[in-house]
Amino acid sequence: MRDLLKRHRICRLQKATGPLSLYQDRGRFGSFLQFLTLSVFALQTELRSRLGWAVIRAIYDGLPDFQVRRLEGMGFGPFLRLEELAPDVALIQALKERWDPECHAFLFPWGHMVPTLEDVVRITGLRVDGQAVTGTTYTSYQEPVERLLGLEVRGERSSLVQRTVLQASLGVTSARRQTGEGQAEHMERMTDDARAAMAEEEGEAADRDLWRFLTLVIGKLILGTRGDPVSCRCLPLLEDLSSVGNYAWGAALLAHLFDSLGTSSRVTGVAGFFPLLQVWVYYHLPSLRRGVARRRGAVPLLQRWRFCRDERSLWRQVTLIHDAMDTIPFGHVQWTPYVGEDDATQSWVERGRPYFGRDIWLHCYNTVVPLHHRLVARTLGLHQAVVEFPTRQRLWERPGRSFRGIQQVTDWTVRVREQLDDWEQRGKEVVSEATSDEDYYRAYARRYGAQVYRGTRRPLDPEGRIASLEGVLHSTIQQRDDLQAVVDQLRGELERAQQMVGGASSSREDPGRSVLEGQLAAAMARAEDALTQLREREEELRTALEQTTTLETEMAELHLRPEAAEVARWRQEAEAAARWQQDAEEAVRLRAEAGDLRTQLGEERHRGELLRSEMRGLERALALVGRSRSVTSRSGIPSGSAGHYLTGSSGRRRNEEVERRRRERAPEGSETGPRAMAPPSPRPPEGTGESG
Repeated sequence: MRDLLKRHRICRLQKATGPLSLYQDRGRFGSFLQFLTLSVFALQTELRSRLGWAVIRAIYDGLPDFQVRRLEGMGFGPFLRLEELAPDVALIQALKERWDPECHAFLFPWGHMVPTLEDVVRITGLRVDGQAVTGTTYTSYQEPVERLLGLEVRGERSSLVQRTVLQASLGVTSARRQTGEGQAEHMERMTDDARAAMAEEEGEAADRDLWRFLTLVIGKLILGTRGDPVSCRCLPLLEDLSSVGNYAWGAALLAHLFDSLGTSSRVTGVAGFFPLLQVWVYYHLPSLRRGVARRRGAVPLLQRWRFCRDERSLWRQVTLIHDAMDTIPFGHVQWTPYVGEDDATQSWVERGRPYFGRDIWLHCYNTVVPLHHRLVARTLGLHQAVVEFPTRQRLWERPGRSFRGIQQVTDWTVRVREQLDDWEQRGKEVVSEATSDEDYYRAYARRYGAQVYRGTRRPLDPEGRIASLEGVLHSTIQQRDDLQAVVDQLRGELERAQQMVGGASSSREDPGRSVLEGQLAAAMARAEDALTQLREREEELRTALEQTTTLETEMAELHLRPEAAEVARWRQEAEAAARWQQDAEEAVRLRAEAGDLRTQLGEERHRGELLRSEMRGLERALALVGRSRSVTSRSGIPSGSAGHYLTGSSGRRRNEEVERRRRERAPEGSETGPRAMAPPSPRPPEGTGESG
């Protein structure tokens, strides 16, 4: 009954207020549901995507010098020299909950945000230019695994190989830290084990070592899964070691990450190289303070950061991150954090620059996802124009998420030819002619409304009015600051022109200066008028924002009043249901008692029938006794024969009982009561009598 009432309560609330109200009343429902979701995973201390960073770094340090040079030539050197970054599970989970799988971007109050190819190449050092990571997927990878790696796959129709087996083939038989062993000693032991197992000269054995190592790096770091086995789908592209460096492994990393972010929010963490998301947040949202700078000037940029550990519960951290994201001022978002970076020491950045700032399709075997850079034109220093928001419609049939190339042989270079041509043509350049972000903010608020909010301290904003006004206000502030800089520049130029004119003996000697002075004065006057108008508009927007916030708060209170009435009705219904349950229990008890009484009544009726039957038998016996007396008195039969009859017919005891009852019922003086039998009349003597 309690479960039924609970389900009835939730259904009534959904029907009365809709799904938006469930989100708006997050303090009672949303946070509770989020708590239930995250509590399942609160015991995890790391992401499910176990990168095995330390093992890969130890094996890399154990490689011979010629193998290291080969990896440098392939473009993996900067990536493999990265130091391990502790995972921020709460931050990754909070980002997952804000991911929109339709437009493949994060939804924040200030608009869309998404990691780009520039973020990938600057943070990880992986190549984002070159050939797309695609090709043919097979029903079984057993043949290339046995031929190139000398190992066995997990199953006949699988692309997975056991991680422990792959590590052991590289010399690391045990990655566990032994008792009393420090981190440095642990790394040194694994490095020595790997160095002892590696081939020291070039040849077939060295190639096999490199195939195994690249499979581990790509399958566990770049394109890692949440499980422990390592994917071997990269082997067809690794067979020719001289061409491995021609592929855009950084673009494949981003495609794989986008695909993983689209999984259910109940899954803690993501597959793939999640440290990219952490460092991306450190640069673009510094107000969250989730990272700490550790080495300034190091490249790739991931080298500069470490995770600021938080001892609070996972659910509490996620809630605080959502609250912070909902209340970050628009001006605190860093859209162009890489301005001023010295790219001279980062050759991988210069190679990838032709792919920066473009709408493009990203490829990773059977995963093909779009990078909608036009949604984040502000990362290019441009104003965000209103664009058509993407939908989830695909131009081709794509297998389900569980597809790993084991259902059928598929040539993706043919199946997604149009998207592959787009990559080879470097996509489409993003341009914007907008002079402000106001129109975008309004359209964004109308399209997404309260979907952009996930925290508990945000005021009710079902239609995005507050977000829209905040965005317009922020855009106005930006225009005001830009115009103020123009006014200051014009004022400085005007002062210099006036000084030059004042220093001349006569304006006739240089009439051009006076004309220039007049033009500068007119331009400054127009700029000051526009600046005054912008300031007035800023004040109007602030007033409108304050009034809208107050209005939305009042509407929220009015909206919650019917919910209070609903709660009262639910309580009454619950009390009525409880009374009904008590009445039902009482009715069951009364029915049971009535059944017992019916049983007893039936027994009593049966006994009464027996007694009535006995009484009828006794009455017949008494009637016979009465007739026998009368016959005896007439025929002279001794009275003892009547007693003999009674004794013989019914038994002495029963007759005595019947006689006793008759005496008790008969009143005194009754003729029917017991009386002494009159003595018989004397018989006349023989010979005497009347003569006839």
